[in-house]
Amino acid sequence: MAITNPIRRVAVIGAGPSGLAAVKYLLAEKSFDQIEIFEQRSSVGGVWNYTPSSSKKGISTTVPHLTPHEPVEKPVWVDSAEGREATFVSPLYDRLETNIPKELMRYSDQAFPLESQLFPKHRTVRQYLEDYAEDVKDLIQFETQVLEVKLKDETLSTWSLTTKSLPTGIDTTHTYDAVVVASGHFTVPYIPGILGIQAWDTSYPGVISHSKFYNCPEPFQGKKVVVVGNSASGLDIGAQINEVSQGKLLLSQLSESYLAAPPNGDKIICPEIVEFLPSTTHDRGIKFANGRIEEHVDAIVFCTGYFYSYPFLSSLNPPAVTHGWRTMNVYQQLFYIDHPTLVFPVLSQRVIPFPMAENHAAVFSRVWSARLTLPPKDEMKAWEASEIDAKGDGKEFHLLPFPMDADYLNFLYDWAKKAEARPGLSNNGQGKLGTCGFTIRPSVAPRWALPSFIYLRFVLGIVRCFPELKIVCVLDQCSSYELKIEY
Repeated sequence: MAITNPIRRVAVIGAGPSGLAAVKYLLAEKSFDQIEIFEQRSSVGGVWNYTPSSSKKGISTTVPHLTPHEPVEKPVWVDSAEGREATFVSPLYDRLETNIPKELMRYSDQAFPLESQLFPKHRTVRQYLEDYAEDVKDLIQFETQVLEVKLKDETLSTWSLTTKSLPTGIDTTHTYDAVVVASGHFTVPYIPGILGIQAWDTSYPGVISHSKFYNCPEPFQGKKVVVVGNSASGLDIGAQINEVSQGKLLLSQLSESYLAAPPNGDKIICPEIVEFLPSTTHDRGIKFANGRIEEHVDAIVFCTGYFYSYPFLSSLNPPAVTHGWRTMNVYQQLFYIDHPTLVFPVLSQRVIPFPMAENHAAVFSRVWSARLTLPPKDEMKAWEASEIDAKGDGKEFHLLPFPMDADYLNFLYDWAKKAEARPGLSNNGQGKLGTCGFTIRPSVAPRWALPSFIYLRFVLGIVRCFPELKIVCVLDQCSSYELKIEY
């Protein structure tokens, strides 16, 4: 399936890691007349923009929260040296560090600073993205929120995109030949509808919260706390709160986490909560699946993830979102099947996001510049159907645990390399290639090699088992590793 109408005007929604990579690769194709980025915040970085506690104060979500269908997010206005700025709540918390080593997390053409730690702090990542965006900032319209994207011409597959300038309130509508949806999927939180939870929240307002609104452990000082969920955020937030909470933290989980360290007795592991007990019979009581009852609970933090949500695509047919556990009607986790001039980069979970953003951008920029073609529509639908058969129609659809993440990255890289060469492009006409930092032979265009993943799993294994150790990594040009462990 070829893109039959030439693509000249491209809109990118979001100036976070995926949006920035998209622009770099679109520019590298030297094929598009107009590339515009719309960013609702006042700076680049997307989710890596930290929201201080003062801006999160008083903001919460409904309990339970069971729908992805939310209106466009409202800004929080804060005063700055430049005047009032529109900010949006980020799930970053004060002591957040990446759980991916910097040598793997980086873009192919920009390393993290040598002095930065192995697992960079969120402020380091934010500055890294600021530096990466330096040469494309003139293409970004900041404090500009996308209100609606709808198909304008079915035959031409053109898109009508309406935006609002947040400082002025003025709406503007323009037409584009293609749209990159790089708005992320950490906006609409999920809090499960457990028996009695709504009445319990009414009886004890403010006790239940979501990790999106967590910033630091200090508010939990001396409190009895339950953390629900054992993904990366659940384990990290739980460990922080456990330093200050009353007694041992209670960690509620459905299954053992792939990130969890061996049990050491520092917290109480419980199964899922099955009931929030009535205030008429219990004082802030909850019941777990094994029958255990805990009362006098001061705080419950749900680290239960987020829905996929695109409020500006509400008119899309077939829809991109129904139940919210995945993005619907997509081919290869990327292209909207009915109109492949709409793409959703980095939908996948448990992947290395920055190189994934590059590899996605390398593919769709080549398709849109007519150097690559897609299979027929029925084949793309058959691919999605086969993924549903294998993984189901829910959260697992976008899950790519190792080695699936490695295989998929290499698949994308090889796909991009198949593009028709064009004079004037880099790499002898091949153009900018997606990658992440390691290869056995540095002279060859980088591709995710097995040593990269062995290294990642080895480092994460050490961190899981010995969280008190400080690990410093030294990487040489031949992709061999020296680990220095400091006690």
